[in-house]
Amino acid sequence: MDVSWGSVIYQIVAFGLMVLFIVSFTLFIRRLLLNSAEKNNQLKEIGRKLDKIIEILEKDKR
Repeated sequence: MDVSWGSVIYQIVAFGLMVLFIVSFTLFIRRLLLNSAEKNNQLKEIGRKLDKIIEILEKDKR
């Protein structure tokens, strides 16, 4: 049985690149989702702080 080592190496490299792409894409999507969740939490916290400041300012006007 004659094995063409060039095609074997090519297939291994191509398969490795596909696996690398899938892993990278998965990690990218995961990072986007985590950053989005963190940003939403920060925005909610800022909103609560602004509400508290507005309440304090309204109390000071009276």
